[in-house]
Amino acid sequence: MATFNKFNCFVEDLAEKKHNLGSDTLTIALCAAANAPTASNTVLANLTQISYTNLSSRAVTTTSSAQTSGTYKLVLADLVLTASGSVGPFRYAVLYNDTAATDELIGYVDYGSDVTLASGETFTLDFDGSAGAITIA
Repeated sequence: MATFNKFNCFVEDLAEKKHNLGSDTLTIALCAAANAPTASNTVLANLTQISYTNLSSRAVTTTSSAQTSGTYKLVLADLVLTASGSVGPFRYAVLYNDTAATDELIGYVDYGSDVTLASGETFTLDFDGSAGAITIA
């Protein structure tokens, strides 16, 4: 499983109430290797995305958003992207808050190499159902 990397701004954005992870619409942006996100990026406009013309919805479903004994866990349902024509290449899947005013960034996954989907192919973003996509202790 690829490692989730948070953007530096995410911690401050939480403290300043830019995210309500339990109810905001979280979405995936895809970037090619030549347009890699960096930890210092803050909003979606900082990224160069691929074309989504032939791609299914990128909205992520929140399964649960809760804390137990002072540890918060955000659990996201796996997202299956389906191509209806050629899509990509992309290497990075970026999670951002589509409800926030300027589409604040949360984190990203580096898949290690470019992925290109042909028509009818799928790609699954596998969010950790037991540890959660995000855990804050």
